[in-house]
This record gives sequence, C-alpha cells and structure tokens, in this order.
Amino acid sequence: MLHIAVVGSGPSGVYTAQSLVEQDPEVRVDVLDRLPCPYGLVRYGVAPDHEKIKSLQNNLRAVMEHERIRFLGGVEVGADGVSPARLRELYHAVVYCVGAATDRHLGIPGEELPGSWSATEFVSWYSAHPDSVAHGFVHGARTAVVIGVGNVAVDVTRMLAREAAELSPTDMPQGALAALADSKITEIQMVGRRGPSQARFTTKELRELGALPDTEVVVDEAEAALDPAYVDPSGLPAVQRRNVEVLRGWAAAPPRRAPRRIRLRFFLRPVELLAEGGRVGAVRFERTVPDGQGGVTGTGRYEDIEAQVVLRSVGYRGVPLTGLPFDAASGTVPHRAGRVLRDGAVAPGEYVAGWIKRGPTGVIGTNRPCAKETAASLLEDAPSLVARAVPGDPLAALRADGVAPVEWAGWQSIERAEAELGASLGRGVVKLPDWQSLRAAASDHAP
Repeated sequence: MLHIAVVGSGPSGVYTAQSLVEQDPEVRVDVLDRLPCPYGLVRYGVAPDHEKIKSLQNNLRAVMEHERIRFLGGVEVGADGVSPARLRELYHAVVYCVGAATDRHLGIPGEELPGSWSATEFVSWYSAHPDSVAHGFVHGARTAVVIGVGNVAVDVTRMLAREAAELSPTDMPQGALAALADSKITEIQMVGRRGPSQARFTTKELRELGALPDTEVVVDEAEAALDPAYVDPSGLPAVQRRNVEVLRGWAAAPPRRAPRRIRLRFFLRPVELLAEGGRVGAVRFERTVPDGQGGVTGTGRYEDIEAQVVLRSVGYRGVPLTGLPFDAASGTVPHRAGRVLRDGAVAPGEYVAGWIKRGPTGVIGTNRPCAKETAASLLEDAPSLVARAVPGDPLAALRADGVAPVEWAGWQSIERAEAELGASLGRGVVKLPDWQSLRAAASDHAP
C-alpha cells in the first residue's frame, strides 16, 4: 500500500488526491491542511455572491469522502509545525499543493499607509478566513481605489458596491456584512496601467458590474481609446473582444446619476500613495501610453485620485516553505513534471502541484491537468517509493508528535455550527470567522 501525503486541500490538492486513488487501487492519501476547513480558495477566495462557483465544494466533497482519502486539518507544515523531512519519514511520498499565499507588492512610497490593503486581505475578511483581522476596511470611507483589472479586482469592486440585502443570503460572516451595510462609499475607481484590450478580467465578471442595482458604471471614451485595439477590436481574441464591446457600451451610455458609481480607468500607473490625516487620502498615478510592443511607457503627466480605501490587486505570489527549495524569481518550487528538484536533481518522494508548481495562473479547472501530471510522475516512481518502510498509520505517529488533526467528523461539526449560526441570524449558512470558534465547533463531534 502506497501511503501519500498531500499538503493543501484546495482544488489542486483535492484533484491530486483524486488522480492518485483513481489511477492506483493500492494508494491511500492523507490530505493535510493548516486550516481545520478544506477547499482552500474555493472556500476562502471565491466571492460569496458567486454561488455557482462556490458549489464546486460539493464536487470536492465527493472526492474527499473517498474511502482511501483522509482529511487531516489543523496541521501546520513547515517551520512552525511538521517539517517536510518528518513527512518524508511518515509517508512514501509527499505532494505540496500550498498555492500562492501572498500578494505582489507595488513597491511605491506610501504602500503601507493605513487604509491601503492587499486585495487578499480584503477577500480574507469578507470570506471569514480565520487569519483575518477586522480592520474596519470601509469605516469612514467615501471613495475607494482598486489597483488592478483582473477578476479579483472586479470581485472586490463588486463587494464594495453590493447592498446588504444582496449579501445577506450568502455565507459572508456577520461582522463583514454589518460593516459593508454601513459603508458610505459611493465612488469606486478600478484602475489599470495598460489598456482595455489587455485587462485580465473575464467578460462574465465584467458584466456583473453593470448588473449592480443603484450603481452606474462609467468609462471615459477618450482614455480607453488610447488603446488602438479598443478603437478596432476586430483582431483581438474572443474574450478581449467581448470585454471591449462591454466597455464601449458603457462609454456610450448616457449618465444615470445612480447613488453609487464605478469608474473603470486605464493607462494610469500608480507611483505613490498620498497621506492625509495619518492614513491614505489619495493615489498619485502617472499617465501611460502604449509603447507599441504590448507594454506602456510613462508620459510624465500625473493625476491624483482621492481614496480613503486602496485595495491592491496586482497578483498572487508563492512563499517559501521551510525545508523545500524555492525559486524566488518565479515564486515557485523548482520541479520537473511535478518532481521537486533540489540543486537541479530530483528529490525522491517530493512533488508539487498547483500554483506553487506553475505560478498563480489559470482558473480552478486548470488544476486538473496540472494535478494529473504530478500524479502520473509519482505513480511512475511508485516501485522505488514503496520500497522504503514507513509507519503503518502516519496519523498515530503525528499524534505521538503532539499534532492533533481535525478529521472529517470535525469539519462536519464546523458545517453544522455554521448552519446553526445562520439560522440564529435569520440567514442561510454563515461562516465562523475566527480560530477560536472553528476549533470549538470542530471539537464537537456529536451527530
């Protein structure tokens, strides 16, 4: 019996476990996660109003309930927990599916001012990630700037503009719902340094901004037309062409004078966050123009945009895991077809899948072929891996080391507690927002 540890229970980890047990009837998989809850970014990254995408949890659940897959939550791996070396002693092989846990930085003055947040911090707050702290993101703010024009930027822009009545049926934690209900933000500017044809959002996400009640979406025709492909989108790929068509429709629409306004801005590069009263008060942008080679160049002309809240959405980045090699330039673990490389040589029994393998690219479904490639490499190596003796049950050894994993029954207890909390608030399921409440719920295994 080949016993494998998969570190990370997001889509890449679950798909890896699925590929392993489907391809080999002699494989058992323990899926370890630092959190007591499975599903990774599907639980803690997908916007709460995207119920169809969040329903993917049902598919992941079916995999996790496979008889040869076991969930072990609340298990820290790395410097503050179980080391990769210890995992190699306990399992024939270990697959790291730890994602990209931090954000890229702008690297400009004022970036760390109060009121300036990474989009991930904001998403974690309204998604009830237990590491999040209630910072009062929107308290006292009138205007917001979102830096970036990808799907995450669209998500956080939409959350800033959503009304409480629309968010109440979701699983958003009660504290975040109450704060957004009290928000006084009436103007949100989403800003990209390049043009409309190079924006990274999908058309479906983009159109959702135009469907928000009591919200006007504004596009400056002259600014967008700095992009030649906006003027003539016929040569663009289908997605970008549809994006341009949506933007052109908004640019041509007459003013609606709605209570809230979302402005989509282009060809503006952030150069500094300006302070006002000890916190961010505005963002200084430099006007850019296309350089003819797919990039932009600065013009030396500047514009200050007022904002009491700045959300930076310029991409995710992987972080080193103590005990594993790491390529700082790419933010990934060096590998060959999923096999971890140490000093250029394959490290027996160590593998990667997902964003820590390929970088933060693609959609949720992109993790399937990525996971299959890694699983194929591992199973190809199985004859040499299984020759090494490991404990009969790694869980007993982990417990002897002082680790107290949250098993599937504990996760089911969390689910019951969240359903009960929602019922008590007159809502549907409402997420538990902190470590204390999650641990308390997990400890109650009563059916």
